Amino acid sequence: MDQILGFKVWDHEEKCPYLAGRRARLPLYYPLTVMSGADLDLALSQGARRAGVYLYHVSCRACRACEPIRIDVRQFEPRRRHRRVLAKGDAQLATVIGPAVADAERAAIYNLHKEQRGLADEGHSPINADQYREFLVETCCETVEFGYFRKDRLVAAAIADLGENSLSAVYCSYDPTESDLSLGTYSVLKQWEFCRESDRRYLYLGFYIAESPHMNYKASFLPHQRRIAGDWTDFPAS
Repeated sequence: MDQILGFKVWDHEEKCPYLAGRRARLPLYYPLTVMSGADLDLALSQGARRAGVYLYHVSCRACRACEPIRIDVRQFEPRRRHRRVLAKGDAQLATVIGPAVADAERAAIYNLHKEQRGLADEGHSPINADQYREFLVETCCETVEFGYFRKDRLVAAAIADLGENSLSAVYCSYDPTESDLSLGTYSVLKQWEFCRESDRRYLYLGFYIAESPHMNYKASFLPHQRRIAGDWTDFPAS
């Protein structure tokens, strides 16, 4: 995998960002060139994710909780509850797809989202616009923002990376006071629509973690595939 991702710049055990009390190993790689869409497709297919200008993958010694998860766009069909979320969101929200933006407004939404959903990092201060830019907007590939506006007010911003044949949902943060719109689910569905309309095969949703209430919701998008022991395994619709 190292040859796919680039030059390794970090590889140490650290506090797990997903599960309390666990240790994680998330090696960071710096791509030697700006990644093409095909390069990104290959990296994603091998379980890679992006943070800022770096790529990383899970390489924990004693834990296999994180499973990369993706939707085959041609096979997925929204369920009844998905269709309700889409209909409600489409009636009240305007979606703008464009260059990724870092500013105080987006950093504030990010901080609110983490704090009110119990995701704030212990001992870490809220991030500012520069830190938001470093984490999400600075990139090694083609990156866009799905901005969701309610009555001309930004209520959610979802950062995504564009492959030639895929889209990677990097991070979605939303104003928790707008929880009636199920913005996390709505964003996944809008990104699925984007993939379908742009003839992309896969929508990558990051990691599925069964033990995490903030990560296990991804399994509700069926059918999907999860990368387990190096192979993509099908999870059909029930």
